[in-house]
Amino acid sequence: MGRPTLEVADIFRQHGPAWRAAQRGHLSLGQLKVMSAIEQCRSAALGGHVLRCEGCGADQISYNSCRNRHCPKCQSAAAQRWLDARQADLLPVEYYHVVFTLPASIADIAFQNKATIYGLLFDLAAKVLLTIAADPKHLGARIGATLVLHTWGSALTHHPHVHGIVPGGGLAPDGKTWVACRPGFFLPVRVLSRLFRRRFLEELQRLHADGKLKFFGEHAQLADARTFKAWLAPLRKVEWVVYAKRPFAGPEAVLTYLSRYTHRVAIANSRLLALDERGVTFRWKDYRTKGKTRYKAMTLSPQEFMRRFLLHVLPGGFHRIRHYGLLANGSRKASLAAARELLLTAPVAAAATGSTDPHAVRPAFICRHCGHAMVIVQTFAHAAEIRAPP
Repeated sequence: MGRPTLEVADIFRQHGPAWRAAQRGHLSLGQLKVMSAIEQCRSAALGGHVLRCEGCGADQISYNSCRNRHCPKCQSAAAQRWLDARQADLLPVEYYHVVFTLPASIADIAFQNKATIYGLLFDLAAKVLLTIAADPKHLGARIGATLVLHTWGSALTHHPHVHGIVPGGGLAPDGKTWVACRPGFFLPVRVLSRLFRRRFLEELQRLHADGKLKFFGEHAQLADARTFKAWLAPLRKVEWVVYAKRPFAGPEAVLTYLSRYTHRVAIANSRLLALDERGVTFRWKDYRTKGKTRYKAMTLSPQEFMRRFLLHVLPGGFHRIRHYGLLANGSRKASLAAARELLLTAPVAAAATGSTDPHAVRPAFICRHCGHAMVIVQTFAHAAEIRAPP
């Protein structure tokens, strides 16, 4: 696929310097680092390599990537590496997609307490899944789950939710049998939703009592215990959005789906339509409508576009992909081996790269003219260091 004609980097390069100056003191260090990384990504500012084709001998300059996890251009390679590693984790069972979403009012305070509330969202979504699955009234098994955090809606608004990819079954309590879900049905979403709501509100109350929540601006009054308790009360009566999508067609479909979710950023360059005197125009999906009319175009000022994009910068060191239960990092290998033995299957071959050899290496650079591999003949830190070819 060719390079998009418009990129987030173009918007930041053109409008970022003036906006940074206007927002001095209002942008976090993390947000400033993301802006700088995206602006410099794959440009001479980060250095690069001179490549030479082993087939036709053509030379090509390849600038270094910023490798920032919020950069739209730097996610495909990271996603592929992650998917290759996860290939061996797949089981020959149905897989389900489960989503846990925070109500808008809690999303507001989550923005002011990102690490705390995003972490709570992860842990409670996992605990609810594992608790209901372990209940003999529902499944009666120990399951596994991979959860991925997204903090955005299609219009770049703050909309924190986790996507869960869950095998359709688990190990019996004695570990001697595999307990499968009913075909086409995972767990009752209303039961998941009610437990998620209760546990989340309980934990919010505890965090507040322990002084671990911070409130600013229009939410500053929530620092008072009575005010916070009154603010929580209506949230106990509304439905919280938890839903499970129908099962995937098979393990291969799970990988295809995961590749769209695991390393996604707030907006892909492919959704950008125009940058002109009207502002930034991009495609978005209006989930309140049905059919083709849900796909629309939105235009924002460059300043508002950058503000919304930077809403989704994660705290440093925060893991946005986490594994629980049978798939938890500490016990994954043993749990999957036990599951495969009960399912009478061998480990899945590493097919994501097109090779069963786990050490197979794909060429890092391919000649755009003839398709042969390219080799590095020079590395440079600045464009001025590039030497003329011999």
